[in-house]
Amino acid sequence: MSDLSSDLNAYPLPLLLEMFRRMTLIREFELRAIEERHQGLIPGFIHSCVGQEATAVGACLALQAGDVITSTHRGHGHLIAKGGDPRYMMAELAARQPGYCLGRGGSLHLSDFTLGILGANGIVGGGLPIAAGAALAFAMRNEKRVALAFFGDGAANEGAFHEAANQAGVWKLPLIFFCENNFYGEGTAIHRSTAVRDIAERAKAYGFSGVIVDGNDVLAVYEAVRAAAERARNGAGPTLIEAKTYRLRGHYEGDPQVYRSAEEIEAWKTRDPILRFRARLLHEKVVDEETIEAIQGEIMVQLDEAVAFAKQAALPKAEDALYGVYADTHQQLVF
Repeated sequence: MSDLSSDLNAYPLPLLLEMFRRMTLIREFELRAIEERHQGLIPGFIHSCVGQEATAVGACLALQAGDVITSTHRGHGHLIAKGGDPRYMMAELAARQPGYCLGRGGSLHLSDFTLGILGANGIVGGGLPIAAGAALAFAMRNEKRVALAFFGDGAANEGAFHEAANQAGVWKLPLIFFCENNFYGEGTAIHRSTAVRDIAERAKAYGFSGVIVDGNDVLAVYEAVRAAAERARNGAGPTLIEAKTYRLRGHYEGDPQVYRSAEEIEAWKTRDPILRFRARLLHEKVVDEETIEAIQGEIMVQLDEAVAFAKQAALPKAEDALYGVYADTHQQLVF
């Protein structure tokens, strides 16, 4: 696992600032959503991605506008990283009509085809065959587009992963398998469920490359995805990227976390992706403290607006409960 981000001068300043902004927006959105759940605005579960912001941002910023992703039950960060609006996200989490899925999907089922987000999925590994289908469509239409499937280490043991990987390898689909390995499938440590040391090794069985990156280094993730996307666009087929990262909160809010120690969590906090990136930006004099503080201030205002938007938004109407359940023959979803 090598450091691919040795020289910040190789990157445009707007890109570096956008990486910091999106990672910070994800972190603060998650913390605000958790707070609003405790205050009663948000019903149901929240699976936060606090600590994993670099995987989402590095991956999504390396893609092009026409590329698509599939997400997971821990998908708030993926949507924000792909350009999602915190107002509609917060409204969706609060089960309100203006939400991304009209207040019907909640935290686990966010999607927006206009942004190339084909959906988060409450089924572990459920996004993998969907992304494979999108990649197949791109190949059949001779389009220079790429699909990226986010999934966790637990999903790497699901049949859907192996089926999608096999088919992608056979047909050389423009597909990136992006594993956010946070070392726990809910409460099960990876060494108790997976025989191989590195999930990236599994790519060999399906005829394509596997790459391991530091998932807490946003630039390392960015470079790995950019290279994989270029290969896919040039017809070289899929890549499996394993980003080793860590969630700093429980599997879900309220998780007692009896499966890991406080010392382990504290050790990973020293590798916090946002603090590390912030320190590099300041140390190498790419930005100053005033710029950092201005970005953080703008984000807090944005989240205040998102919460206010969700609170005033209407709930879905009972008479519209069947809307979207059956196909509308007059409309066609296009991605």
